[in-house]
Amino acid sequence: MKLSGKVALVTGGSRGIGAAIAKRLAREGAKVAITWSTNPDKATEVVGSIKAAGGHAIAIQADSANPADIRRAVASVVEQEGGLDILINNAGVATMVPVEEFQEADFDRLIAVNVKGVYVATQEALRHLKAGGRIINIGSINAEVVPFPGMAIYAMSKAAIATFTRGLAREVGARGITVNNIQPGPVNTDMNPADSDFAETLRGLMAVPRYGSAEEIAGLAAYLASDESAFVTGASWNIDGGFAL
Repeated sequence: MKLSGKVALVTGGSRGIGAAIAKRLAREGAKVAITWSTNPDKATEVVGSIKAAGGHAIAIQADSANPADIRRAVASVVEQEGGLDILINNAGVATMVPVEEFQEADFDRLIAVNVKGVYVATQEALRHLKAGGRIINIGSINAEVVPFPGMAIYAMSKAAIATFTRGLAREVGARGITVNNIQPGPVNTDMNPADSDFAETLRGLMAVPRYGSAEEIAGLAAYLASDESAFVTGASWNIDGGFAL
């Protein structure tokens, strides 16, 4: 129970990697809040699973493309749980289209969620985080490796997060707050299933020829959220089965 007494907010925590992180942090003793955008049933499932295991969880509807929603979500967590210790910036979207064909509306939403949403959530959380606070961004290995056409805009958004992590770590380190970036490679989720034809291609690019699990990403997040990682900040952690080698 290394996170006992901590309060964590996981944006986009109703499915995939976010859901796995929420469950793992709760298992480590944290009180967990998740945000969801369009599927209340999935959020209810995650909260129910955490409570059934003896943990504490709440769900808050918030579109990570809407700054007002994000600010309201952070304020709601602080009001309901009495504070905030851990922010997991997990919410993200992916559109894979060549730059020449990329629609401006799709570009605006991708940047709104993947970049501006992280900035807004972080800015709001910093009003409440104290010494020992943790900010963990969920980026992507595509910040470093872009193996196929059509990924330039998505990769740009995730590279921005890696750089933001380094800069922010400098700003808040003296306050005892750490900032780290997890860069998953291919992970088996509903957005990128391990049994697809595309997955076979990706496995051929990896040193460990299998998809990762959301639970493996959650294990790294739990470490970075804990006191054990107090001397680790500004780092981008590749957890990718050797995809970037």
